[in-house]
Amino acid sequence: MTGADAVAVEVFDRAYALGAALAEARRERGLKQRELAELSGVDQADISRIERGVLAPTTPTLLRLAEGLNARITLELLPTRSIRTRVAGPAS
Repeated sequence: MTGADAVAVEVFDRAYALGAALAEARRERGLKQRELAELSGVDQADISRIERGVLAPTTPTLLRLAEGLNARITLELLPTRSIRTRVAGPAS
């Protein structure tokens, strides 16, 4: 896997995690996507894409979804382990 591939996988994983958290919050409140769309003003198709990790929501969209869910969003920045790229030298 190349460095670019690894970044793409990480971006997808994080988008999917965000979408999964939104879907879980929606289900906990007993809402269907259509109902959340009505409450938030976000298109149902966009909610589906966000929940599947296919679409990364803008900040305004995320805030509208949170309002529709009667929830608040928090952001937490945590340290990650250092990622070092190894470059193979010439074969000996």
